[in-house]
Amino acid sequence: MAVIDHFSTRSTASRRHGFGLRSYLALWRSRRALSRLDSRALEDIGITSEAAQREARRSLWDVPETWTNK
Repeated sequence: MAVIDHFSTRSTASRRHGFGLRSYLALWRSRRALSRLDSRALEDIGITSEAAQREARRSLWDVPETWTNK
């Protein structure tokens, strides 16, 4: 299987589920940014530092539940 075939197959499957590479990158960036917020910023958004660190440590494949529900 050619590389292009592999990616086109995966992107078709991703579109069927409603998320793809851009969604994963956005999730990764969001979690990385969350891990860098100071306590004051976390307080502003109503998240404890423990909850923020727990979310930031989640693997990239551990997507939000709303992505998998139909």
